[in-house]
Amino acid sequence: MSGSDGNLGSVPGKSSWFTTTHWSVVLAAGQISSPNAEEALEELCRTYWFPLYAYVRRKGYSPEDAQDLTQAFFAMFLEKNSLSQAQRERGRFRSFLLTSLKHFLVNEWHRTAARKRGGGQSLVPLDTALAERLYSRETAQDLAADRLYERSWALALLEKVRARLHEEYAAEGRPGRFEIVEQFLPGEESGLSYVEAARQLGMAEGTLKSDVHRFKKRYRELLRAEIAHTVAQPEEVDEELRHLFAVLGSG
Repeated sequence: MSGSDGNLGSVPGKSSWFTTTHWSVVLAAGQISSPNAEEALEELCRTYWFPLYAYVRRKGYSPEDAQDLTQAFFAMFLEKNSLSQAQRERGRFRSFLLTSLKHFLVNEWHRTAARKRGGGQSLVPLDTALAERLYSRETAQDLAADRLYERSWALALLEKVRARLHEEYAAEGRPGRFEIVEQFLPGEESGLSYVEAARQLGMAEGTLKSDVHRFKKRYRELLRAEIAHTVAQPEEVDEELRHLFAVLGSG
């Protein structure tokens, strides 16, 4: 799958558009002084709950303790205690979040262990059964916790892009078409040929190829948009995309 083609210059009003991305909104608001910043931060955290959970599990904690710690961390993080340390020059949200989690694990466990799970709050939905299924599917069992976090982050972003594309096809009344077209993304393990896929969809092979081309283009656009949500400056998007594919390539 390719996300390195094109650039933010293709997006109308690049500068004004970028100021509405999630991490930029949070940084601009300082300690979440606006409802938009609070909503933006919560949306980011929903994407990152599993990478953080996987990191905590790989550090040797049980599923129950990992759930407690992850939820308690989110409670602390969303209460704004960490954001006073966030500065625009610190860049990527994934790096800032992991550093915050590491500090939390060192400094907060004994204090939070006596609380009820998540401090009595569930500020970010955390499905432990789902988390364990995802964690058990991680084939690179020899990965260190930091590398597992990076890989989980990359996969979470790709899954979010896939979900958004699926929603778009469903809104057009074409969910079945999505299931077939997505098999032609680079990196997908499918032996389906264009001829076979076109026959299944009841369309000409050329029409299908055009649809796949549009699908890949939209995939790249959505992936760039998701990456933009997690960095502080527009020029960091390409670098972060390269890092994402490097992480996936080394998994």
